[in-house]
Amino acid sequence: MFSPRDLDLKSLALHELVAQKMRSDPSLFLKARNNLERLADRHSGSPDLYATAWLAVFDQGLDEALAVATSDTERGQSMRSSSPFASILSESERLGFLKAWASRTPRGCAL
Repeated sequence: MFSPRDLDLKSLALHELVAQKMRSDPSLFLKARNNLERLADRHSGSPDLYATAWLAVFDQGLDEALAVATSDTERGQSMRSSSPFASILSESERLGFLKAWASRTPRGCAL
């Protein structure tokens, strides 16, 4: 059984990979923003708190959005729980990450 901290470290590492890709291709910031706006639109009538919080962060620019996404803090952990970066990595990149992560865990199990 993995602890909540183990799961957060996995999410943090995944978001660090996303941040690396977005820094090399800043046009992906618009893709993430579009994801976020779609998420916010789904909750018309009662705003999604995370979507609202992420939109405020995105309004501050790419660097701030990536800083929050990769912050090893309670806020970063909370914000990653509703991440707008879902489609930034390709399926092969995501699966490669999961395979590499699994090989780092004590029992070789994917988190």
